[in-house]
Amino acid sequence: MKLPFELSFEWRIALRYLRAGKRARRNSFISFISLISVLGIALGVAALIIVLSVMNGFQKDVRDRMLSVLAHIEVRANQLDDSQWRDMQQTLVANSSVVATAPFSSAQTVFVNQGEMHGAILRGVDAQAEKSVMTLPLRYAKTGLSQLKSGEFGVILGVDLAHKLGVGLGDRVTVMLPQGGVTPAGMLPRFKILNVTDIFESGHYEYDASLAYLALADVQTLLRQEQPEGLRVRIKDINSAPLVRRDLQRALSSKPYFDSVSVLDWSQQNRNWFAAVQTEKRLMGIILFLIIAVAAFNLVSTLVMTVTEKYADIAILRTMGASRTSVMKIFMVQGALSGSLGTLCGALLGKLVALNLDVIVPVIEAVFRIQFLPKEIYLISTLPSDVQWSDVITITLTSLMLAFVATIYPSYRAARIEPAQALRHE
Repeated sequence: MKLPFELSFEWRIALRYLRAGKRARRNSFISFISLISVLGIALGVAALIIVLSVMNGFQKDVRDRMLSVLAHIEVRANQLDDSQWRDMQQTLVANSSVVATAPFSSAQTVFVNQGEMHGAILRGVDAQAEKSVMTLPLRYAKTGLSQLKSGEFGVILGVDLAHKLGVGLGDRVTVMLPQGGVTPAGMLPRFKILNVTDIFESGHYEYDASLAYLALADVQTLLRQEQPEGLRVRIKDINSAPLVRRDLQRALSSKPYFDSVSVLDWSQQNRNWFAAVQTEKRLMGIILFLIIAVAAFNLVSTLVMTVTEKYADIAILRTMGASRTSVMKIFMVQGALSGSLGTLCGALLGKLVALNLDVIVPVIEAVFRIQFLPKEIYLISTLPSDVQWSDVITITLTSLMLAFVATIYPSYRAARIEPAQALRHE
């Protein structure tokens, strides 16, 4: 194929060596090793892209499940009067990233039913305001949290908490409050019977087994609070939550009566889990990166054998006036082209597989009669995938860099060949 531009003689010779290696019988073994190197790089790059995409998908899926019950940012305040409370709300809403706020109160409680006792967080919410902050995944009601009406003491339980207590829709459950009452027999805990109006299922066991919702006014009555405990905040971009949190903290700290106010974003509320996921992602990335490194450095052996086989050609080139730099460039171009081919094919393959896992995995499960994620064990039955361009670009550039580095030693060795000594052995 004729190119629309003129290549330098180093590029033409490097391309000729690549084509000749495929045709000549005496170079068949070198060509086979070169092919293995290219395939190794391609498979390594593809595997790394696919695995990181699946891990990103798992992280996104679990994060979305968490945020079905968690606020993007949570502001907790104690001992604020009415004017200070309104001032805090106005300060938060003044931030351009804040979409909505909703008051809440919460307490550690114990739910009791027919001898079963389980600890849980009782969270009081304002039904109207809370709708703009989150959408609770309810099982039965289509009206959402609006069923939580003040004075009726209706409670929404997590699905696992309801299962442990053995209650369902329309049943009654007793809650034991931490604030006790003084009686002639001493300090005794207070109890309140609640009506189960609905059950939510976020898909995250930690919350489904330890969280219950009640109307804000009812929780304040039970806890004897005059003001809510804090505000739940929804922002435009969940990924910017740490930055928005710092801005809100700075705005609130400018007023002395907000010294006791604490501001937490969603990543801080689950710091251990997200830290574990990031650590696992880095370790998997390092392990799979070693596959690419091994395949890339297989180019070293391929080029060393090519240089050994091309001694006479190199000597002739040198006697015809080719410089050491030109000889080095020929073999660097040859190795870099092989590495680039493997990298680009691997990136394309990895991207295609990662984007079509929802089709590929069911076919593999059907053919081999296996199930990667049994529904009885895992919360999800399909492999989630979230392909991020930053990962693809980083993996591709790193692989290209390794392939280029792998060509330096063989190319330097070729450039050091003395023409007279090489031709003497031919």
